[in-house]
Amino acid sequence: MTDTILIFDTTLRDGEQSPGCSMNLEEKLQVAHQLEQMGVDIIEAGFAIASQGDFEAVSEVARAARRATVASLARAATADIDRAWEAVRHAVAPRIHTFIATSPLHMRVKLNKSPEEVLEQIERSVSHARNICPDVEWSAEDATRSEPDFLARAIEVAIKAGARTINLPDTVGYATPDTYGAMFRDMIGRVPNADLAVFSTHCHNDLGLAVANTLSAVMGGARQVESTINGIGERAGNAAVEEIAMAIKVRHDVMPVRTNIVSTEITRASRLVSGITGFQVQPNKAIVGANAFAHESGIHQDGMLKDSSTYEIMTPESVGVNQSSLVMGKHSGRAAFRSKLEELGYDLGDNAFQDAFVRFKALADAKKQVFDDDIVALVDDEVLRGHDRIQVKEVEIYCGSNGPQRAILTLDVEGAEKTVAAKGNGPVDALFNAIRQIVPHDTAALERYEVHAVTGGTDAQAEVSVLLSEAGRTTRGRGAHHDTMVASARAYVNALNKLMVKRGRAPVESAVG
Repeated sequence: MTDTILIFDTTLRDGEQSPGCSMNLEEKLQVAHQLEQMGVDIIEAGFAIASQGDFEAVSEVARAARRATVASLARAATADIDRAWEAVRHAVAPRIHTFIATSPLHMRVKLNKSPEEVLEQIERSVSHARNICPDVEWSAEDATRSEPDFLARAIEVAIKAGARTINLPDTVGYATPDTYGAMFRDMIGRVPNADLAVFSTHCHNDLGLAVANTLSAVMGGARQVESTINGIGERAGNAAVEEIAMAIKVRHDVMPVRTNIVSTEITRASRLVSGITGFQVQPNKAIVGANAFAHESGIHQDGMLKDSSTYEIMTPESVGVNQSSLVMGKHSGRAAFRSKLEELGYDLGDNAFQDAFVRFKALADAKKQVFDDDIVALVDDEVLRGHDRIQVKEVEIYCGSNGPQRAILTLDVEGAEKTVAAKGNGPVDALFNAIRQIVPHDTAALERYEVHAVTGGTDAQAEVSVLLSEAGRTTRGRGAHHDTMVASARAYVNALNKLMVKRGRAPVESAVG
């Protein structure tokens, strides 16, 4: 059995299914490019039949990928499989990933099919997929709650029909490491043609066990793992790529396997996905959290000064975190700023660099010291806003103990500047009322408004996250600025732009002449 674990990244499919986490085409292409840079083996680019937008995104990722296999998910139905093939057929290495539920609960309640009918559908769907695509993966949805005897029969049928990757997902995060690892050992040992296929994991984090379950399955014989950047995904998320890759790298002594992940690209990928989705990485998140390599305890600091290995089992450089002491401020020039961007993992074109430098100088004038996290927030915020149809131009706020508070706002709506004044119960309410006046969206509701400081100090840059919902759609926007109200406007408008894309509305409706 090979000692290489294939990394199947589903950030663009399962990860995007997180509420408020949808990405547009350009954002998906950015993420796909970074996944290739990071050494991901298979990119699941989406669910081609879900929508025209999903189909186009899968197709463009398939055309853009230079090395990685590109997969599209498909239900066990001819229309799904044909649509998936049409989307991935231009990839260097296309894959169709088809699935059907195998647990008694799902077969009875969701599919309304008997076990024998499910086996017949597995044979038909996998055979059809294999007839049009050389690489077929089959998944047993809810495998961890399936009857072992039936699951073994289903796997045998799928392999006989042409599947060469067998995924046994913990769809609802129900498994424990012992039971999940044992399931792989059992299936690989009892299915007669198991040696013809690569067995794969797909774990959800409902009990906080996704990574532990994944590693247990690897020890049980799995040679492909399905995961996402930052562990994003439905409900509590998926197993995190970065945690799996670094666990295998650091604990090679107990897991004698390897991956093709370029670990120094991990932090860059984490920041990109966080910036695009607006999903903040918790400070104490393993590998990529802001505190992952921070030490405050005196005892820890003393040990670090003597030998960093006393309290760090991996170096920050190994995951792309730079510990440079270069201080950035208002006297820093373009060369120093470009060097800092390179250290932080950014490679900006000339126009994007100039825009970022202008914003950096403005921030440096407003802050005593510009930290790395400030620059990350600044650049990510610029990337988010680059192609928005609605953009924030000017914000003025009048507030105090005697309300109502007032906001004067200027937006650029598809090249035309619109200015309004609005009142509200507080400055944020007044500001958001002004946005609604310029771009009416009465059917959309503000579900969440969050503010946090990027760094410490009273002059800290603010990072704001906004969640909008409308008719079952949710979009998340993010904005950063040293003025909290400007950051709030940018976050709301960023979410509104994404909502407009989901509506498919063009041109943007504006109530202000």
